[in-house]
Amino acid sequence: MSSLRANLWRHALAWVLIAFTFFPIYVVVVSSIDITGSLATNSFLPPAIGWDNYTLLFTNEDIPFTTWVKNSLILASASAVGSVLIGAAAAFAFSRLRFKGRRVGIQTLLLIQVFPSFLALAAIYVIMGEIYKVFPAFGLGSVGGLLLIYLGGAMGVNAWLLKGFIDSIPLELDESARIDGATPSQVYWLIFFPLAAPVLAVVGLLSFIGTFNEFVLASLFLTDIESRTVAVGLQQFVGNQFAQNWGPFTAGSIIASVPLVIIFLSLQKYIVGGLTAGSVKG
Repeated sequence: MSSLRANLWRHALAWVLIAFTFFPIYVVVVSSIDITGSLATNSFLPPAIGWDNYTLLFTNEDIPFTTWVKNSLILASASAVGSVLIGAAAAFAFSRLRFKGRRVGIQTLLLIQVFPSFLALAAIYVIMGEIYKVFPAFGLGSVGGLLLIYLGGAMGVNAWLLKGFIDSIPLELDESARIDGATPSQVYWLIFFPLAAPVLAVVGLLSFIGTFNEFVLASLFLTDIESRTVAVGLQQFVGNQFAQNWGPFTAGSIIASVPLVIIFLSLQKYIVGGLTAGSVKG
């Protein structure tokens, strides 16, 4: 009984933190079934409940919600795969290969990450506008151009994360493979890739989630309503100062979060090992 009293404040604090964490989720779920379109914050349940907000997203011809979700999934998947391939190749080169400028190159990548990405928005906008004149498929307003920007921005941090893991892989594995006649490319694909599966899954997952939820660059470059991502498309429901419809916005947010939850649960067994990979060298 005395131990219960001594730990009572800890249990109370835990329940307060749990309530604080789940309150935003509760507001989103309740607002999605509120047919009045308001944000449910004043009552436990809204006065009128229904599925009108969900059906609106799929029945209104002026709201290409399924197209937005498809664009987000394609863009996020391509960004995740590209980030893994580029980051892994760069990390392997910086960790295992010896070439002139190796140390300066990895330090430069780290230095670039110090500056916020929005500082380069104006320059990127002008560059993509010029690229559009030559290659419209990768210029301003295109999904391909936005993908290139995402891949370029993620290479530095991914290379550093993966390099820490590769440094923890014993060099004896590489030397044994080379003695057996393996080339650097065979060492990369047959030894590094299987061993790095957990951390590669984490990099891919973080890249997928970050790209799927990214709003600033997507809203700047994707001006056509059919090419928008789900984050940019849903913003039109709450972006108007005098007419904010939170119902479809919250309903779309819940539907869009389903792929993220499925992917997270599918890769959960890799995430635990991947987050701690490279923390101890040996």
